[in-house]
Amino acid sequence: MILPILAYGDPVLRKKGEEITSEYPKLDVLIENMFDTMYGARGIGLAAPQIGAPIRLFIVDATPFDDDETLSEAEREFVSDFKRVFINAKIIEESGDEWIFNEGCLSIPDVNEDVFRQPKITMEYYDEKFKKHTETFDGIVARIIQHEYDHIEGILFTDKLSALKKRLIKGKLANISKGNIDVSYRMRFPMAKKKR
Repeated sequence: MILPILAYGDPVLRKKGEEITSEYPKLDVLIENMFDTMYGARGIGLAAPQIGAPIRLFIVDATPFDDDETLSEAEREFVSDFKRVFINAKIIEESGDEWIFNEGCLSIPDVNEDVFRQPKITMEYYDEKFKKHTETFDGIVARIIQHEYDHIEGILFTDKLSALKKRLIKGKLANISKGNIDVSYRMRFPMAKKKR
């Protein structure tokens, strides 16, 4: 089932996610709904807070990057089947020289900005079967994971922008929170006027 994605300004997006156990009610249904929602919005990642669940869960599907000519052959091969569920994730280490990449977010439609992130991360997480993993990721996959990980920490990519960039997009962000934007997927806007 496709769920509405919370828009910029919703307080749930600012909450640090709670850890969950394998007993979390209908976890398999939630994960399936998250994938449906992400694909319906043509996204590559989605965190549970974005659909109103303030828990430490996010999903990633990097396969749309498998034909990206800017990636090396090895990177394209890696992303071609990279689809994962991350539960109770914790970044242990970030390393390397920061690199810039233009990011967007399903909760902040039509806003894309350059964000600096380190290229390599090591993290612990549980998969959908609650099997524990410790893995190192780099390149575009690390970037997608870092973006989604920020969501479970209550951080948005716009928080990483310079003061000047934040001022320049302030009006756009206000319009998003009020629902004054056209989007092709279901959204819930925190300050949208109720229709009578």
